[in-house]
Amino acid sequence: MVTPLDAGLVVAGLLLAFVGAAVSVYAVTLTGFLIGAGAGYLAAPNLIGLVAVDGLVVTGGAVLLGGTLGGFLAYAGLSVAVLAIGGVVGGFVGRFAIGPIYAADAAGIEGTLLLVGATLAGVAIGALFGFVLSRTTLVVSTAFIGGALASRSLTAASFEAAATDVTIEPLLFDVTAPAFLAVFLLGVLSQFGLFRFGYVTRLVGVLPGARRWTASDDRSESSG
Repeated sequence: MVTPLDAGLVVAGLLLAFVGAAVSVYAVTLTGFLIGAGAGYLAAPNLIGLVAVDGLVVTGGAVLLGGTLGGFLAYAGLSVAVLAIGGVVGGFVGRFAIGPIYAADAAGIEGTLLLVGATLAGVAIGALFGFVLSRTTLVVSTAFIGGALASRSLTAASFEAAATDVTIEPLLFDVTAPAFLAVFLLGVLSQFGLFRFGYVTRLVGVLPGARRWTASDDRSESSG
C-alpha cells in the first residue's frame, strides 16, 4: 500500500530529478531538508527514551526539526551545500559502485582499505566537481537523489529500517536497476536541456527567491 508519505517522496524525487539544478535555491534547500529529515528520523530512536513523550510525536518532531535545520543550513550556505551534496553523492558512488569492483578479490584489512580509499576518493572528486562545476554537480546530484526516490529505490520503509537497526544497509540500493537508471538518465538529459534552451532564465524570473543564487553557469563557462 502506497502511503501519502511514499507519494510525497516520489513527487519530491521527480522534481529533483527533472528540474533540480534549474531552480538551484529550491533544489538545494529541498535536498538539505530531505537529508536533515532523514538524519532526524535515524536519530529519533535514541531520543524516545530520553523524553516522556509518545514515540510517534518524538519521531515526527525529530524529522521536522532535522528537515528544517537541514533546509536552513542548505539555503544559508548554498555554495557550501553544493560541495557537500557533491561529496555525499561521490562518496556513495565510490563506496557502493566503484569500491566493490576493486575490493572484490581482496580480503580482510586490504579489502576494507580499498573500500575506504574508494569512498574518500569519491567524496573528494564529488566535492571538487561541486566547486569547479557547480551546475554539472547539481544536475547529476539532484538527478541521482531524485532518481533514487522517484524509482522507490529509497522509500520511507528504507529509512524506517535504517532507524530501527541503526545501520545504513537499508539505504543501499542497486545503482544499475533499470527504473533508477531510467529516471536518473532522463533527469540529467532533461536538466541539461533546460539550460541549453534557455528555460532556466524563465523559471528563475518567475519563481520568488530563485534569483538569489542559481547554478546557471559552471565556472569554466563563466571564465570563457
